[in-house]
Amino acid sequence: MSAGRGAAPTTRRTSLRWLPAAAAVFAAGWGANQFTPLAVVYRTEEHWPALPVAAMFTTYLIGLLPGLLLGGPAANRFGRRQVVRPALALTAAASTLLALAPVDQGVVYVSRLATGAAAGVVLTAGSTWLRELSAGSPHHNSGTFRATCATAGGFAAGALTAGSLAEWLPQPMVLPALAHALLALVVFAATRDVPDTAPPAPAAARTPFTVGPWRGAVRHPRFLRVVLPASPAVFTASTVAYVVLPPLVADRVRGYAPVFSGLVTALTLAVGIAVQPLAERLDHEHSARATLAAIVAVIGGLLVSAFAVYGHSAALVLAAAALLGAGYGLTLASGLREVERLAPPKDRTHAASLYHGAAHSGFLTPLLLAVTAGTAPYPALLAGLAAVGLLCLGVTARYSRRHLPCP
Repeated sequence: MSAGRGAAPTTRRTSLRWLPAAAAVFAAGWGANQFTPLAVVYRTEEHWPALPVAAMFTTYLIGLLPGLLLGGPAANRFGRRQVVRPALALTAAASTLLALAPVDQGVVYVSRLATGAAAGVVLTAGSTWLRELSAGSPHHNSGTFRATCATAGGFAAGALTAGSLAEWLPQPMVLPALAHALLALVVFAATRDVPDTAPPAPAAARTPFTVGPWRGAVRHPRFLRVVLPASPAVFTASTVAYVVLPPLVADRVRGYAPVFSGLVTALTLAVGIAVQPLAERLDHEHSARATLAAIVAVIGGLLVSAFAVYGHSAALVLAAAALLGAGYGLTLASGLREVERLAPPKDRTHAASLYHGAAHSGFLTPLLLAVTAGTAPYPALLAGLAAVGLLCLGVTARYSRRHLPCP
């Protein structure tokens, strides 16, 4: 009887061993997106110019892309835990540095660069670790679902919590960043004893990093003519929703601008998660109908965004965020399904990392809009983005049923 009583807690602990890995992915997403409401604080309360704040946001991308592309190979070589835990320490240090923003604007650029690198590593290596730790679950694809929820949940919670702390507590430029640093350190400690699902490879078996695993998918005509034209829409949709729009209607939510920004971010990402089952139903191996529907949603969201800015309407910003969130989720899910079909099974993780890198080019959109804001009003610029979306829609539609992968 005593043995039986002791077995249940052991089994329970084993079944929950994926939780620290999920917390690592969650913490990385939190750190990546806490900057969004803080940018509103910088703009509306500290009166930092729009262009430097947009450049600070985009600096994240410079660190993110190497992290995304190298995180997976590094985890294969050195082990999941050995790669994820240093990245957690890095994101904690980056947030501590971000708390020094009131002292020196320059530290924000360094913080964003380090945050991007840490997020790229954890979102690739950590998500793989989480999926592998979930392999014993009786539910089909539970690992993928947990990774998706941990990533999007971290993005949403980071923005909403940072916005709330900045709104209702003192030191709005300091406390949100320190809260994330503390979270990352707690998760760092929690992952210490989590089993490594891929121990470090012996030195003799290690191979140099090469671009070989990416070549097959990249050179495929369908990647170039269907997947690639739509990929920037993923983060163009989300960053327009929660980076570009909230500051433009900040005076309509006077006194609540940071928390409104966090709410817009959470809404965008929540809708992005909710629509992913729809992307699965729309997906078809003989056409790009899921991608086409996604681009239509993004175009619609951009047009509503233009009307929201023109009418100076916070309510329309929320409507635009919902549409853009749908476009974000549909484009991301449909693109990943296309890449899965183009790459052989052993190369799918690498190909997915490359797709994420292409999709993250949409992070340049706020900077592009800030640079060109002097040449045209924001409603016109957003309508121009919608026109670019129509062009991408035409290219994708033309090749929707061509260059299909071999069964």
